[in-house]
Formats: sequence, structure tokens, C-alpha cells
Amino acid sequence: MGCTQRVRVGGQLSEGVRVTCGVPQGSILGRLLFLVYISDIRRNMESTIRLFADDCVIYRKIINHEDMKILQKDLRQAGNWEVENAMKINPSKSMAVHFTRARVKDPLNYSLLDTLIPELSSCEYLGIMLRSDLSWADHVNYTVKKAWKALNFTMRIFKKGNSNTKSLAYMSLVHPILEYGAACWDLYREGQINTLDRVQKKAAKFAHHTNSPN
Repeated sequence: MGCTQRVRVGGQLSEGVRVTCGVPQGSILGRLLFLVYISDIRRNMESTIRLFADDCVIYRKIINHEDMKILQKDLRQAGNWEVENAMKINPSKSMAVHFTRARVKDPLNYSLLDTLIPELSSCEYLGIMLRSDLSWADHVNYTVKKAWKALNFTMRIFKKGNSNTKSLAYMSLVHPILEYGAACWDLYREGQINTLDRVQKKAAKFAHHTNSPN
């Protein structure tokens, strides 16, 4: 493609070097080629693997010790795929989470590329906070915090706007945060529902100039 690249250090540019491989970041074709390139990572795996862009999740229902051995074997397979395809999997950004309501949990001792994967009680996957005890408390707190930040920004920027403008700003900038992924984390606990409702009541008061309580 005739592309070149240079490095800037301390205000000084290096000489240009011809790029002989790779795809420019942000290109339309780049995303498709990346998906094609990594599609065979699932080859020979017995566990379930989910791919979304550069996010990869490998999971398995653990019934006995044999299931743990199979999952570890699949993690080794992922490491072998990395070496074969000259890709970089960062073990420090990987995590192991045990989803169960059991009070006593066996420690997770899975490794990737000879590095122990840290065990965490929760993780974020595609913008959804997943907790090991299957509670949505962490996700609600995360969503409310993000929504309040967006709403406060909206209220500052559109303070002098009319009701229609404010409503449109709310529906564009705040409401999607509250509804993102709601099909999977739909709530049933009154306290969590009320926490989310307070954001919407504040937005309604702002948009329609009402005196309703927060």
C-alpha cells in the first residue's frame, strides 16, 4: 500500500520506514481481516469460546476435576495459537471468575502462557459487570454512577435549552446508559430499581421544569 511509519521522541522524528505488513488502524477492511485472522482460535477446543472484536471469553460448566483439566487444556491451546499466529495475549489482563451461589468455593488455579490467571469476584464484559455470586449490585452501581455523570454534563451544557432540546439530549446521552444490556440484567430488587429511577426523575424535572421530588 506504500505506507510508511515514523516515531516521535522528544519532539524529534525518526526516518520513515516502509510498512510491509499489517492493516491501518481504523480502516473499514481492518476489522473484517482481524476477525478472519482470529477465527480459528476455537480450533480443537472443547470448552465454549466467545469472540467479540478483540475480547475473548473461554468458559465451561465445572462438574468435576476432569472439567477443570479440560478447561486448562483449552487455555494451553489458546497459548499455542498465540505462538503460531504471532499474536499477543496479555495474561495480566486475563481473569478467572467462578460463577456460583455456593458458599464454599474451590480456588481457581488456571494459567495462561505459564502465568497464573488472577481470580476475581467480578469482571466487566462488553460493558456489563458480572459478579461471581450472580448479583447485579455491582452493575447497578456502575450504571448509576456513569448515568449521573452523563446527566450532570447534560444539565450543564443544555441549561438554557427548551424542553424539547433537553429531552432529546437526555434520550441521546443518558437514557442509553440506563438501558444498555437491560435484557440480561433486568432488576427485581426494589432498592436497585429506585436507585435507577432517581436518575430518570431528576432528568424529568430538568427537561420539563417540574417541581417533582428527586
